[in-house]
Amino acid sequence: MDISFALTGKGYVLVAADTTAARSIIKMKSDEDKIKVLSPHLLMAFSGEPGDTVNFAEYVERNLRLYHIRHTYPLRPASAASWIRRSLAESLRSRSPYSVNLLLGGYDTATHTPELYWVDYLGTMTSVPFGAHGYGSYFALSLLDRYHDPEAGLEEGLAALRRCIDEVSKRLVVSPGKYKVKVVDKDGVREIEL
Repeated sequence: MDISFALTGKGYVLVAADTTAARSIIKMKSDEDKIKVLSPHLLMAFSGEPGDTVNFAEYVERNLRLYHIRHTYPLRPASAASWIRRSLAESLRSRSPYSVNLLLGGYDTATHTPELYWVDYLGTMTSVPFGAHGYGSYFALSLLDRYHDPEAGLEEGLAALRRCIDEVSKRLVVSPGKYKVKVVDKDGVREIEL
């Protein structure tokens, strides 16, 4: 029961994910970080099967780090998204596919633009101004469609994110209590409080 949201604004990408680790009707912990920092200007929110998500997130993190070591520069967000999509698509055609949905957000330091990519477990990828995965997406996508402004400042983006979280907590029967929010911009990745 993972819920993740992401949106772009003027020079930033906001990514939020719930912190609950649960299986069936059992809540195992409430401080799980489901947002992996891949490089100084790139992060990824993941959801899906618990073992697959952690393994795939660490696999991506290590391979992007290896690329950075070999070539002395990190992959840009679009290139990283393409590599991640291809890795998911290849795993789908193997004996052990990953069941992982991703929101990949990054700040391209070459073009000075924020970028957000929506990737599902089938290897489908698209560039989006906002996105969501999990049960929360049923409520959040319509709110983001109405209130998202690509030229909004960070405070306006946080207000739109709060609307999504409030709607999920109001309407979803088993809503998670806490969310972790991270932002990536020209200064890099940092965690912020809602």
